[in-house]
Amino acid sequence: MGVKFAHAFGGHVVLFTTSPAKTADGKRLGADEVVISKNAEDVARHANSFDFILDTVAASHDLDAYLRLLKRDGTLCLVGAPDQPHPSPTVQELIFRRRRIAGSLIGGIRETQEMLDFCAQHGIVSDVEVIPIQRINEAYERMLRSDVKYRFVIDLASLEAERS
Repeated sequence: MGVKFAHAFGGHVVLFTTSPAKTADGKRLGADEVVISKNAEDVARHANSFDFILDTVAASHDLDAYLRLLKRDGTLCLVGAPDQPHPSPTVQELIFRRRRIAGSLIGGIRETQEMLDFCAQHGIVSDVEVIPIQRINEAYERMLRSDVKYRFVIDLASLEAERS
């Protein structure tokens, strides 16, 4: 969703991913570029180039690698909540270029409504895989294997078949 929003806002969108298999999806979602974050040369080409980075990773990782990509006065905004703390960023990465680390959870009712209105105006929808309730165990097993691209949504109509 972050890629879709950034594209709709008119930004030049660069998606960082550890998986080359996500390149085509990233472009389809609106990324102008896809960078494989395990490729140090590709990442280094973007040093000091971003005003804003939205970090959605919900696992502990090195924030310095992303701080180095920010321009002077740039912001790294964390929205993923790892179960283990991130390694502490190097202070020099922050103070010498006046970079910031911020965080965000969710907006209030007004912001949520603005987001929904923006989605409606720009045709932004979530990518989901709809499943019947009868396949919930299979979905759970797929989730454990990381065999899910986006999110599962249960078709509530399938509950009627379960009751019959």
